[in-house]
Amino acid sequence: MNEVCVIGLGYIGLPTALILASCGKHVVGVDIDENLLAQLRDGKVTFKEDGLEELFAQALDRGVIFQSTIPKAQIYIVAVPTPFDKNTKKIDPSYVITAINSVLDVCPKGSIVIVESTVSPGTLDRFVRPAIEKRGFNTGTDVHLVHAPERIIPGKMIRELRENSRVIGADSQDIAEVVRNMYTSFCVGEIVLTSIRTAEMTKVVENTYRDINIAFANELAKICRQDNLDVYEIIRIANMHPRVDILQPGPGVGGHCISVDPWFLVGDHPQLSLLIHEARKINDSMPGFVLQRVQDIINDNNLPNTARVGFYGITYKEDVDDTRESPTLQLYEQMKLNLGGSSALFYDPMCQSIVLEGQVGCFEEFLEACDIVVIMVGHSHIKENIDKLKNTLILDTRNICRLYGCYHL
Repeated sequence: MNEVCVIGLGYIGLPTALILASCGKHVVGVDIDENLLAQLRDGKVTFKEDGLEELFAQALDRGVIFQSTIPKAQIYIVAVPTPFDKNTKKIDPSYVITAINSVLDVCPKGSIVIVESTVSPGTLDRFVRPAIEKRGFNTGTDVHLVHAPERIIPGKMIRELRENSRVIGADSQDIAEVVRNMYTSFCVGEIVLTSIRTAEMTKVVENTYRDINIAFANELAKICRQDNLDVYEIIRIANMHPRVDILQPGPGVGGHCISVDPWFLVGDHPQLSLLIHEARKINDSMPGFVLQRVQDIINDNNLPNTARVGFYGITYKEDVDDTRESPTLQLYEQMKLNLGGSSALFYDPMCQSIVLEGQVGCFEEFLEACDIVVIMVGHSHIKENIDKLKNTLILDTRNICRLYGCYHL
């Protein structure tokens, strides 16, 4: 099973294609974005990630191919986006189904189709399997359907591809073993074989657990703010207990996993997911809480309401260039909605393109123009340059700064 086609060359598909190619598989990476393909063919990676350029060079040496058409292969890995409707909280499986229909146009009998895209539990049975059978294919004979959700995080993708455990959901043990053998070509973590629906639920549960834990920390931050207590010190001491592991509060939850996956359960089980729904509401409230803290600081320091506020960090987490669902973008949308616009400034050393109105390209220019700086993301850059903020009012939502006069959540 050395012929592999990876469909969707984004944050998950590209590293997967490259690591398989570097391990000796014959890999064709497919995407509909011609600009992205042109960049890859020119030998340039399309996003920043530790170790990605080195892995790319290895894959190129092994003959990885990038194209817009799906070839015949033995194994297909579908890693396309799975957006969700923010109103209904339900997944949109259309990208996955479109990719699979394109596979069915060319795949030989007995091919294995692995869906790595994160989906809501039951998606493969409700949408994907019927789409395959509608085309006249029998799952289990003509096409073997597998779900092997990715479990990696930007910033540590390459390491986690190799080291994290994986779950493989399949209809039969034999096919699951074939897929496990492919992943063991690069993955040293434990690979668990189970059913498709269990694999779907497991991935969503992992991210939902983290979302609830963060929501608890964020609610603690609000309680401690009212009681004038240091939430970070309280969490530090509480976590000394061997059975306590509270995550850190912050300005919200972003990314395409933790901020999205819990909604799949809420959308499918609205009467049974009350705790999950409440956690989502708490985390979604944090950008508004940050804005209120900014107003409190303005009032406490007798600053005019025209004071210039600068938000450091636009990505959803530190040291990556991924802005999907970031708390800063959520905050920006709230400012536009409530104020009819925004006079705030934004800076992020990881963002090479302008994504927000008011975004500044130079750190020193950003600092000079701001009366208050709000640290939204704890990039290594700001940690290394924290002394440059000595005479600036700071709201640090990531607890990285202990300069005199610095405010926290």
